[in-house]
Amino acid sequence: MTRRMPTGSAGLDAILGGGLVTPSITLLAGVPGTGKTVLAQQVAFANGHPDAPVVYLSTLTEPLTKITQFVQGLAFCDPDRIGAEVVFEDIGDLVVTGGLRKGLERITDILTHTPGAVLVVDSIKALRFAARNATEYVRFLYELAGRLSALSTSSLWLAEYDLAELTASPEYAIGDSTVVLSTHTTGQRTNRALQVLKHRGSGSLSGWHAYRITERGLDVFPRLSDVGRMTEWQGDTTRVSSGIPALDTMLNDGYWPGSSTMVAGPPGSGKTVLGLYFVYRGAELGEKCTFTTLEENQVQLGRAVRSLGWDPQDDNIVLRCESPNDIYIDQWYYELVDSLKATGCRRLVIDSLTALATACDDDPQRFSEFIRSLLSRCAQAGISTMLTLDVPDLYSRHRLPQLGIAHLSDNLILLHYVRDGTRMDRAMTVLKSRANKNQPDSRRFVITPKGIVIDDPVTGP
Repeated sequence: MTRRMPTGSAGLDAILGGGLVTPSITLLAGVPGTGKTVLAQQVAFANGHPDAPVVYLSTLTEPLTKITQFVQGLAFCDPDRIGAEVVFEDIGDLVVTGGLRKGLERITDILTHTPGAVLVVDSIKALRFAARNATEYVRFLYELAGRLSALSTSSLWLAEYDLAELTASPEYAIGDSTVVLSTHTTGQRTNRALQVLKHRGSGSLSGWHAYRITERGLDVFPRLSDVGRMTEWQGDTTRVSSGIPALDTMLNDGYWPGSSTMVAGPPGSGKTVLGLYFVYRGAELGEKCTFTTLEENQVQLGRAVRSLGWDPQDDNIVLRCESPNDIYIDQWYYELVDSLKATGCRRLVIDSLTALATACDDDPQRFSEFIRSLLSRCAQAGISTMLTLDVPDLYSRHRLPQLGIAHLSDNLILLHYVRDGTRMDRAMTVLKSRANKNQPDSRRFVITPKGIVIDDPVTGP
């Protein structure tokens, strides 16, 4: 059975299939500032024990005093454990004066007299500067790997490589697992992501996974692109009301429970109002509901709710207002799903997908994968969802934005405008209702303080 070593991050453990395989050599690679040292210290404090301490060796990159100073500002660090469960030592001067051979002897002596220890080398690449040539450095790595294997010791090697340099490095060839940490900039925004390039003896989740560096260490958010095993919803199959009787009729008696509905339309066409009707109708039925917006702030949303005669403090409804400027889409999802589970949510509105897409760095395929997974998980949990989508045209009904997501919803409602002389009226059309017989005609509607009133079908061009 494969033995595992936790990293101190539940998200990273999930990506690694349960944690790092032990004993093994794990390479943490990335340019300076990506969080390698923070992650290594997080692993150290997650695994250090009095009878099996973690030995943290600094080499030629940072003085030991700086490493021990900054680690004490992190939440996972208990200063009382330093020296007993997590042992810090600097071998920089030793290898500078005595060479890599002296460094290898010291490491061997430490591990021989510290049974069960885990070894962290920060940084392994910096020891190149103590080698007379590249051959001596590679020989040192192979001898160190052999001694770690003989002593059944797990080790973390930190190395300042970008992805292009990494795959040609000797550390990458020798290591059993490799985790790459990186940052990339889009416009004025910087995102962090990590990837598991290899993980001998275990599977891992593919792709790049977002992370943030916080006082807790690395908060890692596994990339949300899987849909899991699809199972049919086994709960109540009573149709779900939209909150508007005339729209329920157009949908042939409302929505299926657990279904997804996309409401597309130009600004001011009533998308947010339709979403509010959906959740407040659910609240009237005693259901727990969530309305999350990336379009409006708390003041604007509260004003809209009160203008329609509802209470922003309704105990059955969670109103979430967030800015799309600095979110990681996977982090946003995990925080949302924790809230849904905590409240027992049955209806969810996301306003809007257009704003949420900005968190995907203009990657339509990535965004499509995310929405597919989100809707799949909500469907399996029996959560009925409504998603709003901005469209650029006021009148046209022949195209939607190229986000690759319109086909993913069960129901598609288009809001648009129609001209009546010099006046513009709002209208809605149920373009699609999966596994259902809908009425696809366009109908005028008005938003009043007493609700949405749907009129007769639109006639004429």
